[in-house]
Amino acid sequence: MKSAEFLIAGLICLCLPVLLAEEVKDDGFKPLFDGKTLEGWKNPYAHGEAKVVEGEIHLIANNKFFLVTEKTYGDFVFEGDVHLPEGTANSGFMFRAQANPGKVFGYQSEVDGDPQRAWSGGFYDEGRRGWFISPIKGNKESEMAFRKRAGDTFKRNGWNTYRITCKGNKITIEINGVVTTDVKDDMDASGVIGMQHHGEKGQTYKFRNLRIKELK
Repeated sequence: MKSAEFLIAGLICLCLPVLLAEEVKDDGFKPLFDGKTLEGWKNPYAHGEAKVVEGEIHLIANNKFFLVTEKTYGDFVFEGDVHLPEGTANSGFMFRAQANPGKVFGYQSEVDGDPQRAWSGGFYDEGRRGWFISPIKGNKESEMAFRKRAGDTFKRNGWNTYRITCKGNKITIEINGVVTTDVKDDMDASGVIGMQHHGEKGQTYKFRNLRIKELK
C-alpha cells in the first residue's frame, strides 16, 4: 500500500469513532437515569424504597408504589429495560401518568409476571378504567388478538426492553421490537413517567437504560 493510502486509512480509523459518537449523540434521546443517582425521580408515597445498584434502579416494598419522574412529558418516545423477580410479580411503566401524594394513576404499559395470562405490553389504565382497550378484559376475542400480537416476545426471567411512543392521541407499545399495542386514546395528553412495584413482600424489581426522546 502506498503512503498516501496508509494516510487515508489512518484518517478513516481516527474519524470513525468520532462519527459514531456523533451518530449516537444526535439520535435525540436523553437519559432519564444517570446510572448512579435517582436525580430527576421521586417517590410520592410514604413507603417503598428505591436505590441504585450497579447501574440499575431497584424497587423494594411491602405495598404497591411507583417511582416517577419529577418532570412531565407529552409527546415522546420512551425506552426502558425491566427485569421481574422470580415468583409472583407484576409491574408496569407508567406514562403520561398523574402523580399526587400517595397516589399515582393513569396510563400504564403492563409488565405481566403471569405466563398464563401473558398480557405484557398491554395498555392498562391504573386507578381508572382498568383493562379497557388492549386487551379488553373479559372479551375473549380481544384477549386472543392481543396474545397473537404479543406472542412470546416477553422474557419472563430476563431483561425486556419496552418502547412507548406517544404522539397526540396515538399510543404504541413495543416489547423487544414487537408491537403489542397500537391504539388511540384522548384521556391524557401529558404526565410523568413511572415504574411500579406491585407490593410483593421481599421482591426486588429492576430497571435500567431509561431514556426519552421528546417529539415536537
